[in-house]
Order: sequence, then structure tokens, then C-alpha cells
Amino acid sequence: MSFFNRISTGGLTLAAGLAISTALFAASPEPAAPAAPAPAAPAGSDRVTNPVAEFAGIDKITGRIITFDVYIDETVQFGALQVTPRVCYSRPQTEEPKTDSFVEVDEITLDRKIRRIFTGWMFAESPGLNAVEHAVYDVWLKECKQKSDVPAPDAAKADATKADASKPAAAKPKPAATPDVAQPDAPEPDTTDAN
Repeated sequence: MSFFNRISTGGLTLAAGLAISTALFAASPEPAAPAAPAPAAPAGSDRVTNPVAEFAGIDKITGRIITFDVYIDETVQFGALQVTPRVCYSRPQTEEPKTDSFVEVDEITLDRKIRRIFTGWMFAESPGLNAVEHAVYDVWLKECKQKSDVPAPDAAKADATKADASKPAAAKPKPAATPDVAQPDAPEPDTTDAN
């Protein structure tokens, strides 16, 4: 018997064995169903929407890595880049971490034009997957947060409005007089000596 005959005979034996085991597996009875069905994970409810996205950025010239918080739909400038997160999702603490954010990144060019260099999803667990790689600056998502030490943009505007409202009326500048309305002359101070 030659070598090739042994291989073909062995292949036929192997194929016959596979056919028999497949037939036996198909004919085996199905296992009994469990008494109580396993609880299903809630679909779609395990995603948490966050108001703050935390980014990290590196300035390749100085080698400094900076972490900065950005509120959703707020634009923050990092070097020549403007970073605007649109949504930031995470999962509850009890589940496997999965943090992602939809981000738009614009570059301010040397001739002061704004050019979009990135629009897409960033993933905190895989920072190299969709990080912004610029010639000078790199930016990536670190995490999504519910609170930040940085005041919210609406809170900053409200604080400025409160500060303006709390100033006394004397501290506010008086409106300039119109030229066609005559202003009364200010009274001259009395310089006579009463002694």
C-alpha cells in the first residue's frame, strides 16, 4: 500500500467517524429546561448620560500632558485645537466600564481659519483607537463625569449677571448726555473766607 493510499483511506475513516458522531449528537435528547429562566439584562437602560467629558491632551513641543473638563456642547480651546463634546456616555459602577463620547475637534490655522479635523466617537477604554493626532497636539477621552470643579458655562453667566445686579446704582456709569440737550452748569464751589 502506498503512502497516498494510506492518506486517502485514513481520510475516509475520519470522515465516516465525523458523520457518525454528528448523527449521534443530533439524535441525543435535548437537556431539560431550567426551572426558572435566568433574568435578562435590561436593554438600553445601562447607559448613563453625563454632563461633563474629561479629556487629556499632550503638547508635543513641551511634552506637557494636561487634563481638562469640558461640558457637553461647550467648546474649550487646547492649544490650536477647539474641542466640543456633543454627548458623553458611561455605564454604572456595577458594570464593566464602557465610556464613549461623540466629539468634534476643530483646528485654528495660522491664517485664523477654523478647519474641522475630527468628528466621531472617542472611547476611554481604547484611547488610541480614535484619538485626535495633530502635528503638535494630541487629545483623547479619559472619562465622563457627573460633576466638575470647573463651573458650568450657564453658572458662569448667571454669576456675572448677579455681580452686575448687586452693584450699587452710584457705581454704575451714567449715560452720556446727548449734544442737543443743554446740561445745567455745575454750581461753583464757594471760595470766600467766612472768618
